[in-house]
Amino acid sequence: MRRLPRSPLFLSAEYLLAILLVGLITGVLHLIRDILNVEVTTVLYLLPVVISTLLWGLGPGIVAALAAFFAFNYFFIEPRFTLLVARPQDLLVLAVFLATAVVVSQLLGRTRTALSAAQQREHEALRLYEFSTALAGQLTDQSIARTIAQYTAEAFHALSAEQGRAGRADRVEVMVEGSGDKPSSSVTLPADQSTAPDRPPVSIAPLLTARGLQGEIRVWLERAALTPAEDRLLKTFATQGALAVERSQLARSETRAQVAEESDQLKTALLSSVSHELRTPLATIKAAVTSLRSNPVDRNSAVHDELLETIEEETDQLNVLVGNLLDMSRIEAGVLKPQRAWNDLEEIISAALARLKQAARQHRLEIAVPDDLPLVPVDFVQIQQVFVNLIGNGLKYAPEGTTIRVEAQRRDREAVVARVINHGPSVPEDQLDRIFDKFYRATAADQVTGTGLGLSICKGIVEAHSGRLWAQNLPDGLVFSFTLPLIVKDMPPLKSVKSDE
Repeated sequence: MRRLPRSPLFLSAEYLLAILLVGLITGVLHLIRDILNVEVTTVLYLLPVVISTLLWGLGPGIVAALAAFFAFNYFFIEPRFTLLVARPQDLLVLAVFLATAVVVSQLLGRTRTALSAAQQREHEALRLYEFSTALAGQLTDQSIARTIAQYTAEAFHALSAEQGRAGRADRVEVMVEGSGDKPSSSVTLPADQSTAPDRPPVSIAPLLTARGLQGEIRVWLERAALTPAEDRLLKTFATQGALAVERSQLARSETRAQVAEESDQLKTALLSSVSHELRTPLATIKAAVTSLRSNPVDRNSAVHDELLETIEEETDQLNVLVGNLLDMSRIEAGVLKPQRAWNDLEEIISAALARLKQAARQHRLEIAVPDDLPLVPVDFVQIQQVFVNLIGNGLKYAPEGTTIRVEAQRRDREAVVARVINHGPSVPEDQLDRIFDKFYRATAADQVTGTGLGLSICKGIVEAHSGRLWAQNLPDGLVFSFTLPLIVKDMPPLKSVKSDE
């Protein structure tokens, strides 16, 4: 990286210091001249040349070499205190000394320049690495623009300090074009608008990608132009920033496409499931009504009662289906708010079993609730729906004649836990959490009816009550467990239990 030219006053000071250093060495050598020979003096006079070159560069090193040449000739070559040379060998010594001093100063100067360039390259690579790392974690156009502006301002300030200049970036402005429904983003440092310069920017670096212009980086400085190093760094920042903006836009496009695909899949699954679930009970109802209208059936006959019972059951099934769809829509919209009251959990379970009386004719139902179980602050209808869905799940999958057991007990001072145990098929361990997803069925999906929403609704209702629902495999079945808190904010605690009533 090329160093910026320094002020004439500073340059004069460097050359003057080089000459003073030669004078200092000359004074020391003059004091001990009686114990020195010409060869040692020649070597010692190379010291100010080396020191000047290392400290102040090639120019002061050359000046030091010339000053040492004349001082060596004047004070140590016979005749002394003149610039005349009496002996040819002394002239050869002076020529060799001058050549050696100049070559040494040039070599050291080049080494110093190469070292400085290497250090600048290292610093530049470090800045670019830090910049790329910072950009990798940004996901929005606004955060990308802020990162570009921050690192550009810091980099120009560091470059000015390294190059020995007081000037720095007065203002950095980064603008990112909007895409789709996203508005454009702009970040300015410093953010204070009162410091905005009244002159055009020194440089404008476009953020260009394969999609076209994505934005710009504008830089204002106290000087009229950028150095090659600053221009190269700014263009690199612009390239990296453009790639980050493009990556962010592609990620958003991918997310939108994924959401749209999942939405289409859900719609397809919902239409397929609902159309099947609607068609089956409607066809049954239609057949029963047709039979009642077309054939004279005695109102007191068993056939008449059976047809009416079929219509009633299928109507209840349709009502459950519509209720599930409404519950799921409220859960997804986040408007499912429990109407809490202190309720007896055994009464809720009994009400759920009453609703399933017809469907549970081929199974045995058991309730195990201790008498001292406290009242729970829940929405009666919603928790009843949870039990209906969980028990109904067991009725669908458990073999006929098996027992479905409903338990409830106090877990600790703050919660009760309820369990619904059936003897249905086990679920693979890696799918125990997925069975609560919409439309997901782990086993016998083509052998049972339903929309696949029941367990999802249970999870939504339990979580709305600040509880947790999970499933576990048993050696001979499956158990659904869920917790219900006993302490709820904005509800007074109830210390009485059923045994006290």
